[in-house]
Amino acid sequence: MKTKIQACIIDDEQDGRDYIALLLENEFPEIQPAFQASSVEEAYIYLSKNTPDIIFLDVQLKDGTAFDLLSKFREIDSRIIFITAYENFAIQAIKNGAADYLLKPIKKMDFIIGVNKVLENIKKIKSSPGVSLPENKISLPTLQGFRLTNISDIIRCEADSSYTTFFLTDKTKIIVSKTLHEFEEQLTKYNFFRIHHKHLINLFHLKEYIKGKGGQVVMADQSILDVSVRKKNDFLHKIENLE
Repeated sequence: MKTKIQACIIDDEQDGRDYIALLLENEFPEIQPAFQASSVEEAYIYLSKNTPDIIFLDVQLKDGTAFDLLSKFREIDSRIIFITAYENFAIQAIKNGAADYLLKPIKKMDFIIGVNKVLENIKKIKSSPGVSLPENKISLPTLQGFRLTNISDIIRCEADSSYTTFFLTDKTKIIVSKTLHEFEEQLTKYNFFRIHHKHLINLFHLKEYIKGKGGQVVMADQSILDVSVRKKNDFLHKIENLE
């Protein structure tokens, strides 16, 4: 039996939670609403111990906002669909890694389109172990779908809340609603090194190391990045043994 996709519904109104649960039941039986919460505190306790595939997150909660909740975590691996009555929160939601953004009252068709987009992204990632990608490429999920990128073209990756920005040799940037930790696991074998909780770098695009308490690196795109004190010795050892 296939494992259902797990969802968490966080909304301060019972009617709102019930409506989302009903839409999921009728339109997406493969998604199980595993937990519901009405406050930052309730949601924080649950998300500290669980990682649902999708979070339906209302901006205004009983004891704070969605952004208050997200600020309690360095990274959240779930795909977040923000739901709110206030359109002016859109930019802030996007900056916090929104997979989609729905306005109240929720229109059924908008909900279906938004959830389908997130499901496609989740299913691609979950099926990726069985997909044979070229050894030198990586699939980067985006809001529009995904992009196959040459690993050698990635200069560095930067974490910001629950999403990651990729900086490429052609000076383009790709923003992905996925944590840096997940990419660290994929890219370490290609001589990528996490020098800081925010920075994962391609050592083949390293131009210079500047000494200091932790030190700094200069990358091929002229960015100057801090090396954490905790990572310094491992980083220097890796450089000495770079193949």
